[in-house]
Amino acid sequence: MSTPRALRQPLSLRLASAGFLGFWCLLAAFPIFWIAVMSFKTPIDAFASNPLSVIFGPETRAMGNGLSIIDILLGVAVLYATVKLALGWLPGACKRFAPGGQVWLGWLIGVIGFALGFLIVFFGILPLITGVLNSLTGPLGTKILGLSTEHYKAVWIENQFYDNFLNSLFVTAGVVTISLTVGTLAGYGLARSGSNLAFWILIIALIFRALPHSVLVAGYLPVFINSAEILKPILGENAPTLYGQPLAVIAVLVSINQPFTIWMLRSFFQNIPNELDEAARVDGCTHFQAFRWVIMPVMWPGVITTGLFSFLLAYNDFLVTSLLLDANNQTMVPAIAGYFNRETTTTDQVEAVAAAVSITAPLFLLVMIFQRQIVSGLTAGAVKG
Repeated sequence: MSTPRALRQPLSLRLASAGFLGFWCLLAAFPIFWIAVMSFKTPIDAFASNPLSVIFGPETRAMGNGLSIIDILLGVAVLYATVKLALGWLPGACKRFAPGGQVWLGWLIGVIGFALGFLIVFFGILPLITGVLNSLTGPLGTKILGLSTEHYKAVWIENQFYDNFLNSLFVTAGVVTISLTVGTLAGYGLARSGSNLAFWILIIALIFRALPHSVLVAGYLPVFINSAEILKPILGENAPTLYGQPLAVIAVLVSINQPFTIWMLRSFFQNIPNELDEAARVDGCTHFQAFRWVIMPVMWPGVITTGLFSFLLAYNDFLVTSLLLDANNQTMVPAIAGYFNRETTTTDQVEAVAAAVSITAPLFLLVMIFQRQIVSGLTAGAVKG
């Protein structure tokens, strides 16, 4: 459908808007692109003053590590097919093959299986195929782009970064699960309640949510450090110390983020007509059954959008996790900061860059898989109807 003539933007405005958006996208994407390039180079190439040396990596190629034209073409083809499958085939497959009709379980199994399949194909099968083709294609098999995965191997295997990844996964899953469970129930109750008291309590909670995290953590820290002494009269000599425990960090992050989660979900529930609840009640449903079987299926885009914000809070948090977790239970973001100290070498810095690139992969995967739900959820929360 064509845009009415009165609403059409002038050419100059469209060009200015497109130019601004293009410049902003370039500015935002450049740091991610550049550290990704650096992470696959030797320290000499990664910190070279000539940008072309950073991109093409002559020292990396000289050490026998690099990609040929065949490697690049097949790699791009596999990545393109992966994106197409993730956006097109995966969402439908997760719903069709969900065990017992549990869509969330289908998504969980589908995402994990898809990620494992990609890792096996891209890092296991593809190098074997390209190795054979490079030996048969002559000039096309000559390395033209320096690339090495030694820093990723050092981070994940030698430095055991997978322990930090598991800690991040545990903390993030706990925060998202508790935040959404409490937030959906509280948001639904507030949206359907005519009481002003709960509304003003939520407003006050949002004011505390706006405070800097350093202020809030400063209040929690002494309690956690002295928790064994505080709990000793209740639990005896075996009273646990909360400091350094992931469960304590989950409790803090949930308490910080919960007002925002409830407020956001409340706005989504307010966009759902009350007539749906009334129809479910007439058909014999209790309040909770109406919430579970009628309202929640309509609310999934809003829940996924809110869950993404909770995920980002826990996944990217530095201050709370670095102050309340010890070295054995650190999550990924504080662990990356630990690479930088007085004795840091250029190799350590490139490994830190490789670790930083690694933690961005799950974020891109989530956005690609849930992009439709996120867009529809943001649209539903932005318009009152």
